[in-house]
Amino acid sequence: DVQLVESGGGSVQAGGSLRLSCAASGYSYSRYCMGWFRQAPGKEREGVARITSAGDSSYYSTSVKGRFTISQDNAKNTVYLQMSSLKPEDTATYYCAAAIGVHCILTTWYIPSYKHWRQGTQVTVS
Repeated sequence: DVQLVESGGGSVQAGGSLRLSCAASGYSYSRYCMGWFRQAPGKEREGVARITSAGDSSYYSTSVKGRFTISQDNAKNTVYLQMSSLKPEDTATYYCAAAIGVHCILTTWYIPSYKHWRQGTQVTVS
C-alpha cells in the first residue's frame, strides 16, 4: 500500500520560508503525480503545486507561483515544497497527495484523482 510521510511545517513570520517534505513508498508504478494541497479554516481544500514522476513538469496555483517551488529527489522518493515569501494567507494545513499511474496533466487539481493522502501538517504565518 502507498504510504506518505510528511515532515516540515511550523510557524514563521511573514516573509519567511519553510520547507515541507513528503516521502513516498509502497508503489511500483513509474508514472505518478505528487501534489501539495492546503486547506485553511472555513475554506475548501485547494491545490498548491504538483510535479510529474519524471520531474520534468511542475504546476502551481496562481496564489503561490513565484514563491513556492516543488521538487523531488527520486533516489529518496521524496517530494519537497519550498515555500518562500510566506504571507499570512498561506496559513493552512498542507497535505501531500499522490496519484499513482497518472500524469499530472490529467490529474489537474481534481482532488479525487489523488487516491493517497497524508494527514497534513500545519503551516502558520503571522
